Parts: sequence; C-alpha cells; structure tokens
Amino acid sequence: MREIGIGVLSSIFFAVTFILNRSMELSGGSWLWSSSLRFFFMLPFLLAIVYYRKGFQPIKKEVRQQTVPIFLWSIVAFVLFYAPLTYAAAFSPGWLVAGTWQLTIVAGVLLTPFFMLIIQTEHGIRKVRHKIPLVSLSITFIILIGVVLIQIPHAQTVTGKTLLFGVLPIVFAAFAYPLGNRKMMELLGGRLDTFQRVLMMTMMTIPIWVVIAVIALITVGPPSLSQLIQSFIVGVSSGVIATTLFFMATDRVRNDQGKLAAVEATQSTQLIFVILGEMSILGIALPTPIALIGIVIIIIGMSLHSFHAAYGHSNMIFNKQKS
Repeated sequence: MREIGIGVLSSIFFAVTFILNRSMELSGGSWLWSSSLRFFFMLPFLLAIVYYRKGFQPIKKEVRQQTVPIFLWSIVAFVLFYAPLTYAAAFSPGWLVAGTWQLTIVAGVLLTPFFMLIIQTEHGIRKVRHKIPLVSLSITFIILIGVVLIQIPHAQTVTGKTLLFGVLPIVFAAFAYPLGNRKMMELLGGRLDTFQRVLMMTMMTIPIWVVIAVIALITVGPPSLSQLIQSFIVGVSSGVIATTLFFMATDRVRNDQGKLAAVEATQSTQLIFVILGEMSILGIALPTPIALIGIVIIIIGMSLHSFHAAYGHSNMIFNKQKS
C-alpha cells in the first residue's frame, strides 16, 4: 500500500525532531523555545505553498463555519502533542522519547470507537460507530514488542524523575496527536487538501505559541543561534515535510480504520532512525543484540501491516463480488 510507504518516509523526517530536541536540551536550550520556534518557522513555508497551489479561500470558509471546533482540535493535535514532547526531551534521551512515543500507534487503534462512520441508506443517513480493527491491533502489539526489546538495554538508566517528567508527558502526547488528527479529518471531510489543513491548524495555534515564546523570553531569555538553526531544521523537516506527508497518508485512508491504523503504525520506524541519528550525531553506542532483534521485529510488524492492508482489502472486495 502506497500510504504505508509515505508514512515510513514521514517517520524519517519526524526522527529529526527527537534527535535535535535532545541536542538543544543538552546544549542548554529551553523546551519553550524548541516547541514554539518550530511552528514559527513552519508558517512562512506553508503560506507560500498554499498561496501558489490553491489559495486561502477554502481555509477562510472552513474557519468561518467551524471556528471553535477547528481551534479546539488544532490545539489538541499540535499544542498538546508537541509541547509535552519537547518538555520530555529535557529529562529523557532521544531513544526513550522516541520509544515511548510509539504508544501513539496503539492509541490510534484504541481511539477508533470515538469516531462515527456515515452511511447513506435508502432510509436516509445513518451513523455507525467504528469498531476496533482487531487484526490491526494484534499486529500493532507485535510492533510494540520490538519497541520494548529496543528499550530493555537502557531500562537500568531510567530514574523515577525520568519516568515522571520524561515519560508521562509523552504518553499524554501519544494520545493527543492521533485524536486531534482524526477529529480534524472527520470535521473537514476532505474539503481541504493536506497543505491547507496543516496551514490552518498551524495558524490557529500560533497565539498559543506566541504566549509560550513570551514566557520563554521572560524566564530564560532569547534563544541561542544554535537553537534557532536547529529549530529551523526541525520546523522544515518535521513540521512541514513530515507532518504534510503523514497527514497526506492518513487523509487518503481516513475512511478505512484498518488502513488508518497501518499508516499510523509506520511511525514505529522513527525509533530506528532516531537510534541511527543519535549514533552518528550525538555519539551513542551501537545497539545491543537484543535491540537489533527488536528492530527486526518492528520491520516484520510493518510488513504484516502492509500485507494485511493490501490483501485484506482485496479479499473484502472479492467476497463482496462473490456475494
């Protein structure tokens, strides 16, 4: 399935977030600047892309008609996702942040019953609550086994403070991101393309990021040149490229909960790219044999997701034609 390939590609660019956020924290940068600067740097790129593609009129129309829910779910998807993620980087190494973040692939599946499927029948429109795709959930747990194996060699170094301030915020973010993303897709119903949706959500949250930036300026002073440069890289790589690719992939399968779970599971590959990135940039050690086994299991799990998304869909069509 092409959407899984797009999801894996997005995870490569997302990995930059975990590596550089940790790098900025190690060099004395504040998480307040790391979180807000990303969205400030995203904005001009998104404005230019949307202006030259389809313009702003569709965005204005949606915001006028659904101002409050769009603002709400933009905050859930962006602010309640990224602020806790950068905060956790102050207490946790990149591998732990990226590893805990993989809970989002389970969160996405578990959130399925919170969404409704609209069906047009001869008696009118009927809303049916989605059911948890059990096959997708089973494959997701296989991927999580791989994630756990990667984490085991580092478990002895995790303190109580790290668990409280470096893990719990990520657990919160792991549920906020898929919830906000799915709710926004449900709200818009495909009326905006991916670039327009990301721009709209970014603009809706800019007031929050301005407040966070003001707090940073008062409490820790202006960001360093190094943090500005690294935040710019994160903004372009993770904020513009990765977010757009991931939203593009989820938009294309938004009506199929099994495929949507498969696309969200591609984010598990981030952990592999983060480990490789931290090895080359931050000088962490080569993964242990048990961690390498975990990486192999993640790859197997992703392959199963791809097979199920392709074969399961084809089999469903065959059964419908047969009946």
